[in-house]
Amino acid sequence: MSTITDASPDTRSFEADVAKLLHLMVHSVYSDKDVFLRELVSNAADACEKLRYEAIAAPALLGDDPQPRITITLDPDARQLTIEDNGIGMTQAEMAEALGTIARSGTKAFMEQIAAKKDGEGGQLIGQFGVGFYSAFMVADKVDVLSRRAGEEGAGLWTSDGLGTYAIGDADPAEAPARGTRVILHLKEDAADYTRRFSVEPKIKAQSGHVPVPIVLKDKPDAEPAQIADGAALWTRSKSEISEEDYTDFYRTNAGQFDTPALTLHYRAEGVHEYNVLAFVPEMRPFDLFDPDRAGRMKLYVRRVFITGEAQILPRYLRFVRGLVDSQDLPLNVSREMIQESPVLAAIQKGVSNRVLSELEKLANSDGDKYLKIWENFGSVLKEGLYEDYARRETLLGLARFKTSTSNNEWRSLKDYAADLKENQTAIYYAVGSDIERLASSPQLEGFRARGIEVLLLTDQIDGFWVTGAPDFEGKPFKSVTQGMSDLGLIPLADGEQPPAETSDEVAGFIDFVKATLGDVVSDVRASERLTDSPVCLVAPEHGMDRQMERLLAGAGQLAQVSKPVLEINPRHALVTRLSAVGAEQADLREDAAHLLFDEARIADGELPLDPRAFSERLGRVLLRGSGPI
Repeated sequence: MSTITDASPDTRSFEADVAKLLHLMVHSVYSDKDVFLRELVSNAADACEKLRYEAIAAPALLGDDPQPRITITLDPDARQLTIEDNGIGMTQAEMAEALGTIARSGTKAFMEQIAAKKDGEGGQLIGQFGVGFYSAFMVADKVDVLSRRAGEEGAGLWTSDGLGTYAIGDADPAEAPARGTRVILHLKEDAADYTRRFSVEPKIKAQSGHVPVPIVLKDKPDAEPAQIADGAALWTRSKSEISEEDYTDFYRTNAGQFDTPALTLHYRAEGVHEYNVLAFVPEMRPFDLFDPDRAGRMKLYVRRVFITGEAQILPRYLRFVRGLVDSQDLPLNVSREMIQESPVLAAIQKGVSNRVLSELEKLANSDGDKYLKIWENFGSVLKEGLYEDYARRETLLGLARFKTSTSNNEWRSLKDYAADLKENQTAIYYAVGSDIERLASSPQLEGFRARGIEVLLLTDQIDGFWVTGAPDFEGKPFKSVTQGMSDLGLIPLADGEQPPAETSDEVAGFIDFVKATLGDVVSDVRASERLTDSPVCLVAPEHGMDRQMERLLAGAGQLAQVSKPVLEINPRHALVTRLSAVGAEQADLREDAAHLLFDEARIADGELPLDPRAFSERLGRVLLRGSGPI
């Protein structure tokens, strides 16, 4: 039995979020408890890979035990399951950091997802959120972790019942592994099956049979170990030898996911540089997709030796891709600083990035429905490349899909859009906002709708940025429906509709009056070609920024001053023609109407009236006047 040798071991509390997470996992979240095996075996394999890397510079760390392995020991009599590796091991400080905390952003997202789930629906969350080691408490009422870091004399013991605290202290060196980590699970009564070989072996083979470390199994503590996985790297084998189930199992173990890959990319690059690639596009959004550092999750190996999981192999807008690259050309002793400056890695980055995008193109052309599922999950991330990666912008524009004003909530490509351009249409029109339904009903779209012109409805935060930097698609520039003068007069109205009449002198005079009344609140007031149903709308000046983009930058403190909008008035609207007929003897009504029209345009644009109190008073006066004598 493992014991802490300190007279007074250090007892600590888990972080609050971790304690809640453990409680939820044990009592309500997971329906498939088998996943703990995959998580613990994956951790053990990572430890072996880390040792292989550190041993490149310090071979003495391997001692007289150079071959990595994972040993799983069953003990039916004691109702214990032990998973041991001869990897890098941990110091006590590393154990406290690794086993007593969990990534805050991951915990928060995990807890939010659990709160949104109904009972029994949490079985697929574990891989999505990478809770790893903590999954052991689904089957164990106590977990001991004995560990000795390679090259160190002392060993540490971490122990916890998962109820809120853990103890950590020195371990008896005679009980600890010579190097590596031993995880001992004291199983619950209803988890006794995990001490029986016929139950455990097939689960391990199915979930972790492709980790690059051999796995041996002992069905009793004193039994001879039997190898159940040879540690052959899946990515070095021929595709013809690998089944879809093999790829899925490897993806789940390597990427820490629990879904099925939506796209698998496996190939060997030969020529100037040789490397193997095994990459997956997840079926579900990983929880860390929008982490602030936007780091990728591709692992780098050199001749099957794990080097780092932090190399920027793919651009940040492809960070949802999971997998690995195994290079034959990088030196084994490459440092992590040298990696980023290596011309070999630069060539790998370019080749893998282009291949991933090429595979997405092929999928989009061969199986549109399957591609749309990928786009729905990761389109907002891929569009970051439209802003950041000028060299691949044309490819990314071809991959992009959009909801539009005429698509009935279906996805459309820019090729689809270009095929339906109207006569004399010279631009690709778009509207940027946070809500697609609000965008679709925006007054700025009315003139476009009357002419059957399609408008892209853009609701992702990145949209306001990339459209300003994308010069064109097939020679057609992108233009916001809220920017400058519209050129709709050159485009015929839809069949059966009459062209708008010229603005009458009376209405033109009222527009001039509104302009004079509003003064420097607006940059201009003019008759609108884009309005058909609404009386007014706001647009940006001719060379001004899209209004939504301007508000976004101003809210982030990146604009010292916003431009004054243009108020467009629909000269054919009944309200405008009635107000235009109000005589000079009712100047106060005309003045109130001018300000109310401006505030109405602000409200339609998602803003508050310029002066809410004055708006209320003006509205009250107009309503009182309209109600007749009291």
